[in-house]
Amino acid sequence: MINKNIVLGVSGGIAAYKACALTSKLTQQGANVKVIMTNSATKFVSPLTFQALSRNPVFTDIFDEKDPEKIAHIELADWADVFILAPATANIIGKIANGIADDMLSTTILATKADVYVAPAMNVNMYGHPQVMKNMQTLTDIGYHFIEPGAGYLACGWIGKGRLEEPDTIIEVINSHQQDRGLLSGKKVLISAGPTREKVDPVRFFSNRSTGKMGYKLAEAAYEMGAEVTLVSGPVNETITSAINVINVTTAEEMYQAMVDNFSKQNIVIKAAAVADYRPKVTHEEKLKKQDGNLHIELERTKDILKALGERKTEQFLVGFAAETKDHKQYGMDKLKRKNLDAIVINNVAQEGAGFGSETNIVTYLNKNFEETEIPKAPKKEVARKILKLILQDMKDEEA
Repeated sequence: MINKNIVLGVSGGIAAYKACALTSKLTQQGANVKVIMTNSATKFVSPLTFQALSRNPVFTDIFDEKDPEKIAHIELADWADVFILAPATANIIGKIANGIADDMLSTTILATKADVYVAPAMNVNMYGHPQVMKNMQTLTDIGYHFIEPGAGYLACGWIGKGRLEEPDTIIEVINSHQQDRGLLSGKKVLISAGPTREKVDPVRFFSNRSTGKMGYKLAEAAYEMGAEVTLVSGPVNETITSAINVINVTTAEEMYQAMVDNFSKQNIVIKAAAVADYRPKVTHEEKLKKQDGNLHIELERTKDILKALGERKTEQFLVGFAAETKDHKQYGMDKLKRKNLDAIVINNVAQEGAGFGSETNIVTYLNKNFEETEIPKAPKKEVARKILKLILQDMKDEEA
């Protein structure tokens, strides 16, 4: 943060008091901080507070042009190295997502070319509202970086997700992202994510509990680190920036074909998808009707995607995932050897905080030299960044 020019946008929510601590901590770390407040924000915290903490004037009025030779909101937009929106209410997120510029904060943020970090804070039901989610996805698509809110007791009395992340964590996320930028520049990364579905009849299929969250976070992190990313995705409810090439598939066979077709062009390949090992040998075009007695469905093996990639590997760095419920390190090491991998990410999905659908993960990264790195419980995006850094380090070691 030393000598970084940071514009902090504070919108009107009770969490505005945390922005005071954020301003103080940024200033203590050597950043130059200028604060813009919405009119609603001034109802919670006085501009004088931010002026004292930042040692800079605070901007609240788009029409208050102190220097006739400069347009304040354009000067601020150009001055910023980093733009932080904290707290970000549903209102300001909606404005920016729809290009509405009607106050000092919205006009400045729409004019800036700096990296923008958005830290939402609102009621749990507002945060989960489809239109708010759509607006956040719009901003993600154009390159804004979201710092997800924490879960807990909210000022409104509800308990759930929507609490502004702590200032220390906001700074840590921004520092990490700024340091990671460009690490994967010039690299092509292929990632698979999510489950597959194997048809039984028009209304039934075999699948698994994978939500694709880990694979999607890996794709996001790789893109943010400068890589050209291709994501082969099974059917999931996750969304991702349109800058990433997404190939949607349903079955194991479709995923196999997509991964094999794109494999030769890549520098790094990560198979994070949970692919069906078996599929019905016979599928039915009409719905199977209930009958007396038991139903027997014969299953046949699907193609082993990771093994096929290991056999085709030339200079690609190939990484697999092993989601186990017991003896996970032993099974992971065996998979690493059998499938000619460069590394494997192993986790025990029965462990709290590491299962399918969880927002966090706990993994062990094991490379082909059998060097282990434990990644403790953390949000999946943070785990993804650490995995990618370990891959990069192993690639550098191979080149040395």
